[in-house]
Amino acid sequence: MRRREFIAVIGAAAAPIVTRVAWSQSYPTHPVRMIVPLAAGGPTDVFARLIAQRLSDATGKQFYIENIPGAGGNIGIGRAAQAPADGYTILVVASSYVVNPSLYPSIPYDPVKDFHPITIAVTNVVVLSVNPSVEAHTVDELIALIRSNPGKYGYASAGAGQASHLLGETFRLTLGLDLVHVPFNGSGPAIASMIAGHTPIGFTSAATAAPQVKDDKLRALAVMSKTRLPVLPQVPTMAEAGHGEIECDDWLALLVPAGTPKEITTVLYRHVAHTIAQPAMKEQLAALGFQPVGNTPEEFSAQIRTDIAKRAKLIHDAGIRAQ
Repeated sequence: MRRREFIAVIGAAAAPIVTRVAWSQSYPTHPVRMIVPLAAGGPTDVFARLIAQRLSDATGKQFYIENIPGAGGNIGIGRAAQAPADGYTILVVASSYVVNPSLYPSIPYDPVKDFHPITIAVTNVVVLSVNPSVEAHTVDELIALIRSNPGKYGYASAGAGQASHLLGETFRLTLGLDLVHVPFNGSGPAIASMIAGHTPIGFTSAATAAPQVKDDKLRALAVMSKTRLPVLPQVPTMAEAGHGEIECDDWLALLVPAGTPKEITTVLYRHVAHTIAQPAMKEQLAALGFQPVGNTPEEFSAQIRTDIAKRAKLIHDAGIRAQ
């Protein structure tokens, strides 16, 4: 092959790569929508707004939140699955993303095929708390109160399939309690019902519970983490309360529709991982009850498959059904 022909062939082959690289370097060129499939005010929404502001600052383009609650997150996730795969729609989810396939008879998305993972950004700690009118100051006192009043109490959660629901059901079944699940579309509405005394017991995120506990609007009895939280240092872990078998990991993560160019997912992953690794951001996350993770897209992809199987077993063993 002549030298001129060889250069032409190499140039033609390299053109798509150069185009993609240039695209990723210029991304984003206009505002980016971040879909939160739960109500405003909950931990997923709180974290999404926090990271959206950081991404906006880092890129010079607006990352904005669109809340699409309903059906345990299925409506918003389904909407995101149908969005163009161009990097301008990002889905921010909790671990219910891997629970819903086993919880609902049908869902409008395939958690493995319809999205490309970016990263599990943070873990989200769940807190068991009560309205101050509840005559219980410890987990054991709450257990005794429920047992002495069968059928009287219900517990609030962020919705069917959320980590708060799974923990509530684990609490109920492990201890043999007559306790009714009252699902809400997010931690925000659940917290509001608890403060009003309509649903005086609840399993909710530290991000939404901690401010209410500090203002004495709620009384925290235990956190579902291996260690105490800096934001609620006086509250024991469930293990310290004598019930270490009651636990369930929760996480908050970012994904994009399948087909989004890998260069774009790489840009997003690097932005998010860098952001949550900053000392000031770590401090802010800790104050909200979040713990940074920032695993790679490949690690997140593997965890999705593992968690689907793990949560399916928990749902089956506990007999949990969508409500």
